[in-house]
Amino acid sequence: MLATPANKIYLNLNMLKTDRYKAFVAYFSTHQPDPVTELHYDSPFELLMAVILSAQCTDKRINQIAPALFARYPTPETLAASTTEEVYSYIKSVSYPNNKTKHLLGMAKMLVAEFNGIVPQGMEDLQKLPGVGRKTANVISAVIFQEPAMAVDTHVFRVSNRIGLTNNAKTPLATELQLTKYLPREFLSVAHHWLILHGRYICVARTPKCNICPLTHFCKYFEQTNTETFLRKKESADLQKARKLQKNKKLNQLAVQLQKLSVPNAVANTD
Repeated sequence: MLATPANKIYLNLNMLKTDRYKAFVAYFSTHQPDPVTELHYDSPFELLMAVILSAQCTDKRINQIAPALFARYPTPETLAASTTEEVYSYIKSVSYPNNKTKHLLGMAKMLVAEFNGIVPQGMEDLQKLPGVGRKTANVISAVIFQEPAMAVDTHVFRVSNRIGLTNNAKTPLATELQLTKYLPREFLSVAHHWLILHGRYICVARTPKCNICPLTHFCKYFEQTNTETFLRKKESADLQKARKLQKNKKLNQLAVQLQKLSVPNAVANTD
């Protein structure tokens, strides 16, 4: 029997992109109006360090090592005066600690030399800093300076594509450009957090939790994976897989029986 999702009757395969964006903003602005980054920090400099360290690493891990790091280096000046060996000792448990040690030291030295020890405002100046790419610069712009910036990490890239907010966006920059084109300017900085948190806890990479997702009524992925055609193909594939497993099980049982029968014959031949 073909399983039919309870909310399948609400699917709208012809939903316009503008309507999808409106539904996205309407849901999150109502249910999560003030999202914040999960990285812990008390100053722009601390956030800058944390975001640099968070590349290809979890926020949880960064938050674990951050207190000692921030206590030792409360200012760019203290970090700039440190050594590679000492900085490494504080961040050795994060991903790519050697490169990130160089980035942190280089960033701090440039802040002191060129920006009077102050985290600069503006994408151009931020991206001059070692370890700061477009994503990190967008995070600082949005979180610290409340600018309408859209930082695209792996969660934003994946979720925006699945939901249907982006179309054929092959790169983070292409994703950013599409999101900034259609999202209302006043929601850009918070939409970044909406997408990250949704991707981190519900729309996860391998198996999205569609059964508890509140966005299925406008999600393109859910629409596509819950049509009659898709469900019938899935049911057929699952049936074929079950038959193959059953066949392999029988073959394994037969092999065991044949092996048992061959043992007495082998013993008899040796007598």
